[in-house]
Amino acid sequence: MLSRFRDLEDKFRETERRMSDPEVIGDQKLYQQLVKHHSELAEVVSTYHDYLATEAGIADAKEMFRDPEMRDLAKAELEVLTPKLEELKIALQVHLIPKDPNDGKNAVCEIRSGTGGDEAALFGADLFRMYSRLADKQGWKIEVLSENLTGLGGVKEISFSISGSNVFSKLKFESGTHRVQRVPDTEASGRVHTSAATVAILPEAEEVDIQIDTKDLRIDTFRASGAGGQHVNKTSSAIRITHLPSGVVVACQDERSQFQNKDKAMKLLRTRLYEQASIDQQSKEAAMRKGQVGSGDRSEKIRTYNFPQNRVTDHRINMSLYNLEDFLQGDMLEMLNGLATADRIAKLQAQEHSGAGYS
Repeated sequence: MLSRFRDLEDKFRETERRMSDPEVIGDQKLYQQLVKHHSELAEVVSTYHDYLATEAGIADAKEMFRDPEMRDLAKAELEVLTPKLEELKIALQVHLIPKDPNDGKNAVCEIRSGTGGDEAALFGADLFRMYSRLADKQGWKIEVLSENLTGLGGVKEISFSISGSNVFSKLKFESGTHRVQRVPDTEASGRVHTSAATVAILPEAEEVDIQIDTKDLRIDTFRASGAGGQHVNKTSSAIRITHLPSGVVVACQDERSQFQNKDKAMKLLRTRLYEQASIDQQSKEAAMRKGQVGSGDRSEKIRTYNFPQNRVTDHRINMSLYNLEDFLQGDMLEMLNGLATADRIAKLQAQEHSGAGYS
């Protein structure tokens, strides 16, 4: 295993050398790629050096153990360093797990109300606010692509992009059915109702990811409807795009100009087509993912928000937090980090089980 990290350290040094090359510095696109690669390798190299230092410390402590006068000190050192070495070994193995190529991408989030009528739509609005608060805390930017709201302020359906650093890697395990248990404001008897909404987190596709031939598109304009003031009903600014080969249809009516709505609709279309193109690959990996955090299938019930108990529970990793109000205000990192850790452990176990060991 260590020979692979020596190779990575060599790549790290070579990347540093290239970053100081004036010609590279003049090519901003290449330079930014190298900066990102350098940052990724820096974490790996740091763990590798910590492992080597700990291994050397254990060797020194074992040497000290031979001296009767130093034995107690050596024993104390070994009690600290031995478990640390095992932790670092696992950390190195995790670094060797192939990264999801989509992890660095922005994301498109789609929320749809499910069973529960108006209460489900209100819960959908709560989820949208939750992700918006999280984005604020992380310094991410949110842009609504399309929405269908209810008169009570609920969300029947909303699609929005989230852009920032490693957004998809943080949010990809949010896909699935989210369930809420609470007493609705409209419930006179005080009975707890159960409602649901589905969330889909998709890696935002760029033009280089999906090439779309304009001949394959049918673009229709229509008058926008719903909230938005008097303007929306006066002009045909809303856009509906149909991708004829796949049958995928997207629509956007939230902006005041056709151009803006078309731009948003194309972003949504690229993301939907990218998702569709990934389905075959995902199905091939489904068996391998059986023991992981979850398939990400939006029909899978993944989390319960229980208001009477002030509890949020993720059923995939059996984690319960008793800070529901804070969670809905975007304090989600403990849960998100728990999901990411569980996924890495599952992948590591699958890799070991498949016989792809370390040398």
